[in-house]
Formats: sequence, structure tokens, C-alpha cells
Amino acid sequence: MRTIQAVLWSFVGLRKNADYQQDLEKLNPFHIVGVAIVAALLFVLGLMALVNWVVVQPTGL
Repeated sequence: MRTIQAVLWSFVGLRKNADYQQDLEKLNPFHIVGVAIVAALLFVLGLMALVNWVVVQPTGL
């Protein structure tokens, strides 16, 4: 759970230096990379779904 939280904070770009240092000490880099890839994939798929939903909506004009 801490790995997911660290990756999500890194996507936002807001993180305290003390928390960042704790993450460096405690988290496995391979887990961070894996979670980051999955999170990025979910983000892209979510954007694609949103665009498809907006394009399919009738304009009503």
C-alpha cells in the first residue's frame, strides 16, 4: 500500500523530503516500477475511455 501511495504522490509531484527519504529506504525499486507502469496504463486507458464517451455523446444541437 505504501508503494501505491508513493507512486500516486509522484504523479502529482507533491511530496515532503522526509517522506521521500523514507520511501528510498523502505520500498523495493522493482515494486515501484511495476506499480508506476500499472498506474500509467490505467491513467491512459481512463483518458481513452473518457474521450470515447465524450465523442459518442449526442450534441443535442
